[in-house]
Amino acid sequence: MMNMQNMMRQAQKLQKQMEKKQAELSETTFVGKSAQELVVVTFTGDKKLVSIDYKEAVVDPDDIETLQDMTTQAINDALNQVDEATKKVMGAFAGKLPF
Repeated sequence: MMNMQNMMRQAQKLQKQMEKKQAELSETTFVGKSAQELVVVTFTGDKKLVSIDYKEAVVDPDDIETLQDMTTQAINDALNQVDEATKKVMGAFAGKLPF
């Protein structure tokens, strides 16, 4: 059976590894796109919006609703990518906990 001191050391090591992976993830960029890539958004891994780019074809003053829908679609696409990457990276640590 593992003694308490070894468990604490292992937990601290895992914590440092997790912090490193979280930092790497937050520096990663994720690009979300709407249909036909008319709206493209970029987020960091810590869910900070970096940019929103619109293609000229989607900018129609008489149809703001389509622009809003495509912006929402692109944002949700990028955020889903961030969530999936976070689950993949951080989920790897779940089986390594010493207790």
